[in-house]
Amino acid sequence: MDTTAGTEEAIVRWHEVVNAADLDAARRAVTDPIVVSGPKGAGPISPDGFADWIIRSGITLSPRSYHPISARVLVVEQDARWPQNTAWTRVATVFRVTDNRVSAALRFADLRAALDFAYLYSELAATDVDVLMPAGV
Repeated sequence: MDTTAGTEEAIVRWHEVVNAADLDAARRAVTDPIVVSGPKGAGPISPDGFADWIIRSGITLSPRSYHPISARVLVVEQDARWPQNTAWTRVATVFRVTDNRVSAALRFADLRAALDFAYLYSELAATDVDVLMPAGV
């Protein structure tokens, strides 16, 4: 399977389980932990924490465009809506996929900010000596 296609499939599945509030499927769609960021902060959370976020936020996300950055990183521009505000808001999320599950979902206020971060992250990861050559080699 094309790695980029697998990454997109994992992100499509992530959106489906979030929008359906399918908590068991949500726990299976993410790694343990998943790194998240948003207006209330950033950090790793467990799959159970991710499922709790789905319920607490009540968010609905509608993907608008996909922007592949690398085999594992993809930026998705989305329309988002919350129960307390039924108007759609445009946001963008940087996704990282590991072993066919979402391992990071970092939300940004707009597509440009998400793309800038994703390209910087991609360059940083590409030059990480520990990633390119594990310790002891």
